[in-house]
Amino acid sequence: MIEYENLALVNKPFFEDFERSFRSTLERGWFILGENVSRFEREFADYCGVRHCVGVASGLDALVLSLRALELLPASEVIVPANTYIASILAIVLADLKPVLVEPDIKTYNIDPSRIEEQITDRTKAIMVVHLYGKPCEMDPIIDVKRKFGLALIEDCAQAHGARYKGTRVGGFGECSGFSFYPTKNLGALGDGGAVVTDNPEIAGKIGQLRNYGSAKKYYNERVGCNSRLDELQAGFLSVKLRKLDSVNAHKRKLAQIYLEGLKGDFIRPAVHADFFDTYHIFNIRHPQRDKLREYLLSNGVKTEIHYPVPPYRQQAMRGILTDGPYPITEEIHNTTLSLPISYGHTEAEIEGVVEIMNRF
Repeated sequence: MIEYENLALVNKPFFEDFERSFRSTLERGWFILGENVSRFEREFADYCGVRHCVGVASGLDALVLSLRALELLPASEVIVPANTYIASILAIVLADLKPVLVEPDIKTYNIDPSRIEEQITDRTKAIMVVHLYGKPCEMDPIIDVKRKFGLALIEDCAQAHGARYKGTRVGGFGECSGFSFYPTKNLGALGDGGAVVTDNPEIAGKIGQLRNYGSAKKYYNERVGCNSRLDELQAGFLSVKLRKLDSVNAHKRKLAQIYLEGLKGDFIRPAVHADFFDTYHIFNIRHPQRDKLREYLLSNGVKTEIHYPVPPYRQQAMRGILTDGPYPITEEIHNTTLSLPISYGHTEAEIEGVVEIMNRF
């Protein structure tokens, strides 16, 4: 059986360094906002090419606190792709703002820049782009719209650690950007974790307070904050893995190339373009008989996933919050997409085997 993901196998090369980091943290006896968090924040800011990083408890919190730090008026509208994972939508709702859905580009699965302007009103205050599956968004036209209308820009980088658009790493385009370190990510912790990166020292300072009960000084609370801190153990593990992130991305790109070159033409493969350096957190194909294909692969020993079976506006939790559309491009993606095995723990031979099985379908 070829698993979709085996996190024990993915993390096995890091076990010895994890153990050293764990023992060092244990012996130091400081478990919240200590040396590990400060070090990782510096390292990850440098990696992303920005000045500031603030570690938080999850990718969702990274987006919520980013929006709160912008201090937008309640019910302000935030443009967001219609086919994103629901966390992007939840962040906007939890920040007391209104999500406005825009259809994606059918080739990239990211927000279609040409459709953003038609959804802008006098209540629109921000755009949240989502670098879905590890493919960076087409940022030049999005930044043009941002500047034209004086909007804030937030990047949801939860699936795109190390991805680049025209040579610039994601996370460096917006006022602030949220990352997730959920264990399956290319840079995954051994539990939940997240971070906000920004070039703006004022935003970094606000988020630093918001994550810690609204406090910059112990027992003195300047803001209405929450408890959302990246803990010392996870920060130590992330520093270990950050050193190998480019190698992880390179391995996944090599596996992606096997799919891109080997799969027959009736599988719709991810678009490739020189402007986009994809990191393939997810390698998705599309096929009109997606469900039958998935059953066929499982019967032949290959596990897959669907990212995502239900679009946000059809989720029960979003009734009365999101409009029902129509969103034909989003529906097409959700009804036909299938995610194939592509992890740091997979070998080239395994992926070649998946290609062989798929081409017999």
